[in-house]
Amino acid sequence: MSSDSKNSGSSSTTYTKPLTAEQAEKLRRILLERGWQFEARPYTLYFAKREKVSVSVYEKGPKIVVQGKGMDEFLEFILEPEVIGVDSPDADEVEHPEWFSPHLGIDESGKGDFFGPLVIAGAYVDGEIARAWREAGVMDSKAISSDSRIRSLARVIRGTAGAVVSVVVVTPKKYNELYASFANLNRLLAWGHARVIENLLEMRPDCPRALSDQFANPSLIRKALMERGRGIQLDQQTKAESDPAVAAASILAREGFINWLDSEGRALGVTLPKGASALVKKMGQEIVTKNGREVLQRVAKVHFKTANEILANFETSGLQGAPEDT
Repeated sequence: MSSDSKNSGSSSTTYTKPLTAEQAEKLRRILLERGWQFEARPYTLYFAKREKVSVSVYEKGPKIVVQGKGMDEFLEFILEPEVIGVDSPDADEVEHPEWFSPHLGIDESGKGDFFGPLVIAGAYVDGEIARAWREAGVMDSKAISSDSRIRSLARVIRGTAGAVVSVVVVTPKKYNELYASFANLNRLLAWGHARVIENLLEMRPDCPRALSDQFANPSLIRKALMERGRGIQLDQQTKAESDPAVAAASILAREGFINWLDSEGRALGVTLPKGASALVKKMGQEIVTKNGREVLQRVAKVHFKTANEILANFETSGLQGAPEDT
């Protein structure tokens, strides 16, 4: 599910998200053209259904509510690529010319997830690349609900002519070592952003500017930059994921995160959940019971309080013989 539905506490078969009036109207036209059945419902601009999914677009907001077993397919193949990700490119080029000038975008994934790595990714864009990505539906990964859509867009990003990308996967083992050294998440993030910028500048030394989301004092990244990066203009801003380069970086970082999580989960014979919920804590207790406490160093960020809670439960459970941390 997307971050919108998860944060609202909705079930796995319900999705909600604000829409602009233009997006609501565009979706209405798409559903009409494709033969969806419309019904009058109170407080809605329209209600439509087809097979295993229903769509309500409420007047207030407007806001969309999608329900049913066919929800994921609707989000992946209609709402996200054709509605949420489509704004007028011409208007954007007038309003945001900086999106289409040569620059790097940097973003990360996994920093709030107990299991899995911290992944920092970057991408180079110019006007042609930015237009191609926007047409393909590249957007902030937090607005994309399905892992398959993330992977599909990542392939588009890598396959675009002229695109240059870099992905740094900081595995939990390495993350825990670095966190112990830096003793500060923002310093660790700054190091990762600087590393990606340096990697990209090896391939595009002529790039004049890099952009990332605002996560700390910009001087942290500047201090972490190496020889190539010290000459680049470094910008940070809130909601930087609107920028095509940062949006692409967010997708590449998310792909790296979910691929690692899937691979390590298969190796352990479990599904490692995202986030830091009660389900995550329960899974942590299961894998520690089965594999010993040192497994957390391999698969999790051990400075999270979740790790202390899992290990405290393990120590008081009366289980013996588990190996100690190395």
